[in-house]
Amino acid sequence: MFHGSISLEIAEGLKVLQARIANAKIPPSKLDESIVIATWNIREFGKKKRSEAAIHYIAEIIGQFDLVAVVELRDNLADLQRILPILGPYWDVVYSDMIPDAGGNRERVCYMFDKRAVSFNGLAAEASPPRIKRGTEYISESGWWRAPYLASFKSGSFDFVAFTTHVRWGDSDASRQEEIQRLANWLDAKINEKYSEDKDIIVMGDFNIPSLNDNMFKAIVSKGLKLPKALAKEDLGTNLVKDKRYDQILHYSQFDETFTNNGGVLDFYDGNHKPLFPDLDKTEFTFQMSDHLPLWIEINTDIAGVVLDQLIQRKNG
Repeated sequence: MFHGSISLEIAEGLKVLQARIANAKIPPSKLDESIVIATWNIREFGKKKRSEAAIHYIAEIIGQFDLVAVVELRDNLADLQRILPILGPYWDVVYSDMIPDAGGNRERVCYMFDKRAVSFNGLAAEASPPRIKRGTEYISESGWWRAPYLASFKSGSFDFVAFTTHVRWGDSDASRQEEIQRLANWLDAKINEKYSEDKDIIVMGDFNIPSLNDNMFKAIVSKGLKLPKALAKEDLGTNLVKDKRYDQILHYSQFDETFTNNGGVLDFYDGNHKPLFPDLDKTEFTFQMSDHLPLWIEINTDIAGVVLDQLIQRKNG
């Protein structure tokens, strides 16, 4: 991390933040053995310029992981560009275009990743909804408010596709659930394509799902997506009071050994924002940091032995 010359107040805030980060017990990644990925909704990131303190705090949090799927990145990328030098020259980004209408909210999806641990594999695309032919035209009859964004990555012997979305809030739970179901259907079709880029897909983002017991969660897992065991806990809320499971990390995986028992929430709020921003109220704090907490999972990337075992079993079977 390259925080450089900072004020005493920011230095003191970083010490508080580092203590809160330590409480999350995030394991360090190991080259060619494991990585830690996260998803984080950074509230209206780029809509209004953030303070110098916020930029350093957000960079400190992102730097705890190897790959972070960020939602609510806005059309203005200036604050993103302020964070990258703090993370260091080995960090990179790939992001989607913004959507200019009210439903799109001028938002992007962004992947930030440490190139020492994760390499970009070439695929980066928005998920286009299915189309049907009407007359001479091919038309999507339904879609999503904000197009999901997928990108391919590799770490160690593990190749995977990251799929990240920010599902509508809207004024209807039924409409939100219907969009979530269409996402599940799209992913099911994707995994079953003959020439699918990869059969390992990690699905992340803000699904605006209030609970793992909600019908919205049942919709997203209805086509075979799995919740890693480390995250199968109702008390892992991702809002500041940790009573709502808005954010998710799910997966299709060829190897169950890929997902470890390490995962959780990084609680940078810890019930009190004043040590980080003494002059702000809680709402103002959320526009400097966020009203969501990062959700993370550790992944085994040294799976070459597992692949060989499966090949041998198939041959002997």
